[in-house]
Amino acid sequence: MTDRVTALTAELEPIVASLDLSIYDITLAGGERPTLVVLVNRAGGVDLDTIETATRTISAALDAIDPVRGRYLLEVSSPGLERPLRTPEHFRSAVGEDLTLKARNDEGHLERIRGTLVACDDATITVTTDAGDRTLALDVVEQARTVFVWGPAPKPGKGSRPGRKKEVAA
Repeated sequence: MTDRVTALTAELEPIVASLDLSIYDITLAGGERPTLVVLVNRAGGVDLDTIETATRTISAALDAIDPVRGRYLLEVSSPGLERPLRTPEHFRSAVGEDLTLKARNDEGHLERIRGTLVACDDATITVTTDAGDRTLALDVVEQARTVFVWGPAPKPGKGSRPGRKKEVAA
C-alpha cells in the first residue's frame, strides 16, 4: 500500500466503523481522471442501501480532507463474491476458498494458477492445485482473487431445451 492510501485508510476507518462496516481495501488508480475505490464489508455482507449510505458518508468526509488533487471519481462497493486479494489479511480471510492468481515464476514470466488456498502467513501462501501443493512468496503474486464456484451442473436431459415449446394440457 502506498503512503497516501495508508493515510487515507486511517482517516476513513473510524468513519466507516461508525456505519458498522470495515474497510476491506482502498485503491487509487491514476490517469486523467483518477478513481478512488473504497471496498467496505461486514459480517453477513453489505446490501445496496448500506452502500448508498456509505457512499454519501465517505464522500462528505473526503470533501473535508481533500485526498486527491483536482477531480476524481469515487467508487464505494463491497468486495463481492470474487474479491481481490492483495494483503496478507485478505489471503488469511480466504483460506479454504478457491482462487485464481497470476504470479511471476523463476524466469520472471507471468503464470496463471488456479486452486484452493490452504495456508497463508505474512510472506507466503500455499495453494492446492491439480498438480499438487504450490507455495508462493506473496511478493511474486501480481494479481489474485477468489473464485465463486457454482453448484453442480444439472443432469443431462433435465430442464428446458432452447427452441422447444412446452405442451399445455387443455
